Order: sequence, then C-alpha cells, then structure tokens
Amino acid sequence: MKLTIKDIKGKDQGELEVKFPLIENGKGTQAVHDTVVAYQAAQRMGTACTKNVGDVAGTNKKPWRQKGTGRARAGSFQSPLWRGGGVVFGPKPRDFTKKISRNTRQLALRKAMSERLRAGDVVVVDDLKLGSGKTKEMVGVLKALELKGTALIVAPADKNLTLATRNVADVMLTTSDVLNTYDVLRPDKLVFTKNAFEQLEARLGKE
Repeated sequence: MKLTIKDIKGKDQGELEVKFPLIENGKGTQAVHDTVVAYQAAQRMGTACTKNVGDVAGTNKKPWRQKGTGRARAGSFQSPLWRGGGVVFGPKPRDFTKKISRNTRQLALRKAMSERLRAGDVVVVDDLKLGSGKTKEMVGVLKALELKGTALIVAPADKNLTLATRNVADVMLTTSDVLNTYDVLRPDKLVFTKNAFEQLEARLGKE
C-alpha cells in the first residue's frame, strides 16, 4: 500500500510505501478488544471507598432496651438499616489494571493501523514545523489538509506545535513511541509526519 505525502499547504509531495504487512480478515480483533479494555481499565482511579459497620464511628451500647418500648429490636447505631450506618458490600479501593502481553499489544496496534489505513483515515505530511505557536497557524494547516471532525497528530515533540494545537478543539497531539491502540481508534483522522510514520513502522516491524 502507498500513501500520498502532503505538505502543510495540502500539496502532494510524493508517495510513501507502507512497509509493515497489513493484517487481513478477522485476525487481531480479539487482541484489539482486550487491549482497549485494559487501557480503559488502567485509567480508573480505583479510589471509591465506603465505610462498613466496623468503620462507622459509634458505640456498642444498644439504642434502647430489648423489650418494653414497643419499638423493633435494635442492637447497634452502626446498623446498615439506619441513616448514617455502615454500607453493605460497598466499594473499597482496588486496582483495576489488567495484564496484556507484549505480543497482544503489538498485534492489536498492527490490526488497528491496518484498518485505519484501509479506510483511508491516515494522512502523511512531510513535516509539521510551524513558524510560531499561534493557534491560527495550526487552524490554517488543518484547513489545507481538509481535516474535519476529530484528529490525532503524531509528530516529534515540538514546542510551537504543542502551543499551536492545545487550544484547537478536537485535535490531540502525541508521539509515535507512545502511540497505542486506543489512540489509533478514537479520532476520525490520523495525521502523521513522515518521520513519525517511519518510527511507527519500525515499532510494528519488531516481532
């Protein structure tokens, strides 16, 4: 598969051959699912906490005597049936992370990239060096590339690029060495610099 390389003005600057083999058929679908679930689980704080009967402040004294009051029997102010009492089977702090093997993550990323390439959702530009960090300049680049909806820009770290994109709605910025399956699947379009795409190919080419 070949991709057209564009400049920041939207003009064609040649072609780029995709070097890693695209995944065909249904292979890798489960790996993508498992990887995305693990990624989203890892984002959870896991800090929800409730007090059970033993944690609630109180006393061991009975609220009233066992018999003779006409009221139901009660033995504790901390009862879950009472307002301010303990919570039955409530959440406690926990770790939601799931273990995913390196081979599974690699397969999932290759599968996700294969599908986005076949769908024509990947744009490659020769470079994304901006003259300043002004938002207006980045908006002009997006218009020249005819990008609509959400977009993920994958490019080497650059101060001007970071400043120019941080106030643009629905545009995210990352680098090829930390790109993951969830990042690939989330936006409408993926914008790679030529250098960043080659670095990603090197990652995907490793067995």
